Amino acid sequence: MASHRKPRTSVLTSPGGRRTAAGLTSAALASVTLLSQSADAAPRAPRPTIEEVKQQVDGLYRQAEVATQKYNAAKERADHQRTTVDGLLDAAAKRAQKMNDTRRELGTFASAQYRTGGMNPTAQLMLAKDPQQFFDRSHLMERLTSRQQQAVSDYQEQAAAAARQRAEAGRSLERLQTSQASLKASKQSVQQKLAEARQLLSRLTVQEKARLAELERQKEAAAKRKAEEEARRQQERERQQQHDGGTAGGDTGGSTGGGGTTGGTQSTKAEKALAFARAQIGKPYVWGATGPSSYDCSGLTQAAWKAAGVDLPRTTWDQVKVGQRVATSNLQPGDLVFFFDDISHVGMYIGGGKMIHAPHPGADVREESIYYMPIYGSVRPG
Repeated sequence: MASHRKPRTSVLTSPGGRRTAAGLTSAALASVTLLSQSADAAPRAPRPTIEEVKQQVDGLYRQAEVATQKYNAAKERADHQRTTVDGLLDAAAKRAQKMNDTRRELGTFASAQYRTGGMNPTAQLMLAKDPQQFFDRSHLMERLTSRQQQAVSDYQEQAAAAARQRAEAGRSLERLQTSQASLKASKQSVQQKLAEARQLLSRLTVQEKARLAELERQKEAAAKRKAEEEARRQQERERQQQHDGGTAGGDTGGSTGGGGTTGGTQSTKAEKALAFARAQIGKPYVWGATGPSSYDCSGLTQAAWKAAGVDLPRTTWDQVKVGQRVATSNLQPGDLVFFFDDISHVGMYIGGGKMIHAPHPGADVREESIYYMPIYGSVRPG
C-alpha cells in the first residue's frame, strides 16, 4: 500500500535552540556569496594623483576669486544703493516736515475762516464795537486769503515732490534688494568653492601633502627663474642703451629701484603705493577684505594706490580699465599686473619680474614672480 505521508524537510537545530531549514540556509549562503562577489567586482574610482588634486585645488581657488570679484561688485552696488536710499529717505523726512508746517498754516487759515466766514459784512459791522474794528478785520481777512492761496500752492508742490521721492525711494529699494540678492549668491559661491578645496586637501595623507608642497615649490622656483631671466635681459637692454648714447629713461621693467625713471608726480605716487603694499606683507588673504588687517587681491591694490592719493575701483574687472595700458616688457614699479583670461587676479609690480599680491585663502600677502600665473595685461594708474 502506497504511503501518503509528506516528505520531511531536513531541519537543523542551532546551538541556541533555533531550528533552520537546511535548504533556506544554503540559499542564504549562496546569496551572501553572490553579493560578496558582486561587491568585489564593482569598479572602484581611481584615487586622483597629487598633480590632479593640485590642478583641482588651483581651479577651485580661481573660481573662488571670480566669485569674490562678483561679490565685490555686488557689495559696491549695494553700498551705493544703500547710500541713495538713505539720502532719499532723509529728504522725504524733511519734505514731510515742510508739509506738516504748511498743513498747520492751512489749519490756522481754516480756523480764522470758520470764526468769521459765517457772518456777512453787515452783521459784522453791527456787532463790531466800533466801525474801525470792522475795517481792521476786513483788511486782515483780505491779507489772510492771499497768504492762504500761497500756502495751498506750496502744499500741493510739497505733496507732489514727496510722491516723486517716495517713488524714487521705492525703485532704489528694489535695486538695493537685487544687489543684496546678488551679493548673497556670490558669497555662497565663494564659500562653496573654498569648502570644496578644503575638503580635497583634507583627504590627503601626510606624504601626499608633502608631495603637494614640493610641487608648489617647483612651480614657484620655475616662475622665479623666469623673472630673473627677464630681469637680466632688461638690465642688458639698459646697458646697451647707455652704451649707444641713449638714456635709461625708456624702459625700467627689470629695475628694482622703485620707478626712478618715471617722471615727477607719477614716480612719487608709485613710491607711496609701493611703500604701503610692502607694509602689508605678511597679512592674510581674506576674500572681500580691503584692510587694514587683511586683503583680497584687488582690495590690496585699491588700498595701496589710495594711500598715494589715487582712487581705484573695487574689482579687478574695473581696475584694468583705469590708467595707461603697458606691455609686460615696459613694466615699472607700481604698475598693476592682471592675470588669467577672466582677469580674476591682480598684483602690484615691484621690479625684477616680481610683484606684491594677496594670493589666495590660506596664504599671506607676499612677494612673488609675475610669471607664477598667466599674465592678461598691465596698467599704470595715476
